Amino acid sequence: MVSCTHINAPELKPPGPSQAVYREECTQCFDSIDDPSGLNVCLYCFNGGCAGDRNHASLHNRRSGHPLVLNIKRTRKKIQRDEPPQKMSKLAIAAETEEDRYDTMTRVMCYACCAEDVDKSSGRLPAVIEGVMKALTFSKREEIKAWEQEFVPCEHTLCLVQQKSKQIESKDLTRCSMCDLKENLWLCLECGNLGCGRSQFGGVGGNSHGLTHANSSSHNVAVKLGSITPEGSADVFCYKCNEERTDPDLAVHLAHWGINIAEREKTEKSLMEMQIEHNMKWEFSMTTEDGQELQPIFGPGFTGLKNLGNSCYLSSIIQCLFSLPEFQERYYHPTEEPPLSSSPAEDLETQMRKLADGILSGRYSKPDTDISSIPDSPEVPHQKGLSPSMFKHLIGRGHEEFSTMRQQDAFEFLLHLFKLISLSRHPETLTDPVHSFRFAVEQRLQCLSCKKVRYRVDEQDNISVPVPARRSPGSDVSDKTREFEPVTLRECLDIFTADEIVELTCPACGSKEGFSKRSLFKTLPQELVINARRFELINWVPTKLNIPVEVDNGPLDFSAYLSRGRQEGEELLPEEPENGHKEFTANEAALDQLLSMGFPRTRCEKALRATGNANPEAAMDWLFAHMDDPDIDEPMSSSRAGPGKRGDQQDPAKVAQLGEMGIDESRARKALAATDGDVNRALDWVFSHPDDSGFDADDLSDSTVACEKGRNILGTDSVPAKYQLRSIVCHKGASVHAGHYVAFVRKVIPGQYDLSWVLFNDEKVVKVDDVEEMKRFAYVYFFSRV
Repeated sequence: MVSCTHINAPELKPPGPSQAVYREECTQCFDSIDDPSGLNVCLYCFNGGCAGDRNHASLHNRRSGHPLVLNIKRTRKKIQRDEPPQKMSKLAIAAETEEDRYDTMTRVMCYACCAEDVDKSSGRLPAVIEGVMKALTFSKREEIKAWEQEFVPCEHTLCLVQQKSKQIESKDLTRCSMCDLKENLWLCLECGNLGCGRSQFGGVGGNSHGLTHANSSSHNVAVKLGSITPEGSADVFCYKCNEERTDPDLAVHLAHWGINIAEREKTEKSLMEMQIEHNMKWEFSMTTEDGQELQPIFGPGFTGLKNLGNSCYLSSIIQCLFSLPEFQERYYHPTEEPPLSSSPAEDLETQMRKLADGILSGRYSKPDTDISSIPDSPEVPHQKGLSPSMFKHLIGRGHEEFSTMRQQDAFEFLLHLFKLISLSRHPETLTDPVHSFRFAVEQRLQCLSCKKVRYRVDEQDNISVPVPARRSPGSDVSDKTREFEPVTLRECLDIFTADEIVELTCPACGSKEGFSKRSLFKTLPQELVINARRFELINWVPTKLNIPVEVDNGPLDFSAYLSRGRQEGEELLPEEPENGHKEFTANEAALDQLLSMGFPRTRCEKALRATGNANPEAAMDWLFAHMDDPDIDEPMSSSRAGPGKRGDQQDPAKVAQLGEMGIDESRARKALAATDGDVNRALDWVFSHPDDSGFDADDLSDSTVACEKGRNILGTDSVPAKYQLRSIVCHKGASVHAGHYVAFVRKVIPGQYDLSWVLFNDEKVVKVDDVEEMKRFAYVYFFSRV
């Protein structure tokens, strides 16, 4: 033990209850307390820095001037196999604690005094050390916060008004009031009606009579009877918000109908329990056709990511992105110091570089010693996998969905990540990697009567194509993998680029016959992302369909989908004055049909406005593609330029700011007009409307068309335009918000010369010989130009 002059510094204080303590893993790499050198936790700001060959703890000291650190080193306890098992006295499962599994050693070091072992009982150290060791780790604290924010009350549960009270007889609480179902029953807290819920994963039946009652009565709040516990927890759903909520006065509201919550017994799983159980059941095959377990792969570029609980959507996208040269060149710099940041865990540049180093360096791609050290273990020693908890927290911070512990849509996550990367600052010598995904789509609108045209060019970084559903003749509905006829990806692209009719009034000739509209590629990117939409409305719930999509093994030529631009002799539609704007009126018949399906009115009106205001099926497809738009529930007036908010009246500085992110001027103005001039919300609008055609009643009078501005757009129009499938994200489950995601990536495996398919299933990384079946049911495709 040595003395130190810094032990009584006034800055030495235990961490506060809301202060993050990084005592498990380095904030700038994935070295941890399990490494031989351990982790050095700064006793001033509680940053965690590795103490090994990279020594990010020393770097933190040089940058911050904080001298004292607590070195924490953890070793796995040896498993004693010769001890007799304890006699089981009752049916119980004892949770294994960290103390049961590990030995933990600590010592205080001072960089300024060059002291390796400062007396831990001296000065202010005891209280600070105790605070560090007792504080929740960063990952655990964020996980708890994410679970806590899952369900909150809403105005409809807080301001619930109940009808005249009555005693509901026990016999009236045993079956749905509209059918014979005796499970999955939901009690309307406003009137006491009992209706069955929606059909749910896990084979739980439901005819949606609870929803039918809510729609017909405008009653908003219901509780699932079988989920009620004497402690007061239960599944409470608000049909108005279309979200699961909490009811702080549930006991009082149930007593109003003569139900004593203390006498209730939980007889059914909660919605969250069913979803987690459902997600955990999904497992992609890890064996060959003859039953042999697939052998794991280790080394640079073959590093798995640990599942943090419903985080496979994140892992699968990340593995696909970091297999691309653009992301590798942008973020993998092993010989450089980490970026200068006072809060490395809160800095996107730092966390992206940390992730790149973890995946690509190979430092962490090793067999899990905890498994390989167990004698006679039948399990193949896969990796432990890197825990991307800091990255997940940072990416999801402030986002309504990605900040939670729920399963999410992998494609929506990709768009969200692209947005954050584009918003971030990029050094002059390095390029935004999202630029390699950007291209231009040209949309042509032609009046069916006078034949005059209008062209519009929008920049995008992905396309979402509809997959036609054709049920196989005489197919067995129980066989979900053979229920639908296969289609080709080229057929999906043909539909995406085909002519369609939209009902608009021509500003040139006044005809109401409508317009033909077609979208083609003005330019094509280096990396092309395609999302395959396979959805159908079943009991008012968007359900994923198992439609096989055939993808060629060889390069796919996109040359036929490139536009030829304005043709000789075509006459452009005239511009209209600003006062030519007309309010949109939804087609009543189509609107009523959508409303009867349970969609909110605002969403229905937006869908009809975007799809020609005639076809409810087309509007329904649009709704499926835009259900996660951040402004989907905002009134129509806020989604277009109203009086005084037209695109041409937006702040030029804000337009220029969006332009620096690769958004063309006309689209930037429209986005700002739709979001009251808020740049961040405008960026959200752009990224959440990848399929927004831009052609509606307002755009016929829009004086700004991107192709007329002569702006240099990203991508290339050179031919041939051939693309090779590089990676896919696959999903198992009836909904993209449940089930399990994995990634298949084409890579060169060490010792081989040809490209092979590699499966990234969370922390498991294995070579696979046949991916044809997986390709047919992929959810997101990544193509590279060849």
